[in-house]
Amino acid sequence: MILTKQYRCIHSASCRCTKGHLSEDVIFLVFQQLRWNPKLIATLSCVCKWFDDLAKRVLWKEFCRTRAPKMMLDLQSSGSHSVDGNWRALGKLLIYCSGCTTGGLFNSIQIPGHFVYRTRFSRTSGKSFLLRQCRTDVLYVSDPCEHLDQGEEGDVGFFRGVFKSFSMSKVRKMLIKKKAQFHPTEVCPYCKAKLWSMLQSKMIPQSASCRLGAYEDCIEYYVCLNGHMLGICTLLPLSDSEELSELE
Repeated sequence: MILTKQYRCIHSASCRCTKGHLSEDVIFLVFQQLRWNPKLIATLSCVCKWFDDLAKRVLWKEFCRTRAPKMMLDLQSSGSHSVDGNWRALGKLLIYCSGCTTGGLFNSIQIPGHFVYRTRFSRTSGKSFLLRQCRTDVLYVSDPCEHLDQGEEGDVGFFRGVFKSFSMSKVRKMLIKKKAQFHPTEVCPYCKAKLWSMLQSKMIPQSASCRLGAYEDCIEYYVCLNGHMLGICTLLPLSDSEELSELE
């Protein structure tokens, strides 16, 4: 009796692949043609540990570089071969608004997280979220993701961002000097690291609300150990002149 040779994945005992995998080069070319579609990368990651590892090392990295090339070039210009918190976390931050849940970081309202098609991140805007003594740090911050007419909360905006070389930043040093406490239960929705409250640490400058177009006393944001930032604000209503200009 002739036995058929069985080929099994040598990278993961739980893998159901019985004929081995395509080479990394082939998969790279396939996803290049797919323009690094994030939904397909996420789907591939669920197949087995080998695909998940490939996605973390290569595919999410190429997605980030394609989605925000200038930003990624700057984040890596310090000589680091990787981005804090890994490429998958950064890819998710680029395209996912975390929202909020009752009893979570922003416990006043319930707004589910969701994917966003396109978001602009700005290094210039990031300066407005830093105290004067920390403005040599590099922080990229998104435009607010607007969720309008949230009852008593009014018009709510969520924003997110990422520091360059956060481990060496003045913000981190100041948080440590202040002996800032981590949030007791919640973690970063992008990389699962612990979170510092910038509101409790009294490190939110007035310029942040001006940049967001928000009420000064209705803005809050957190920074995680990997330098990812997420926040919420109550947006100021548009004036009549602003509404007319948008209609023109």
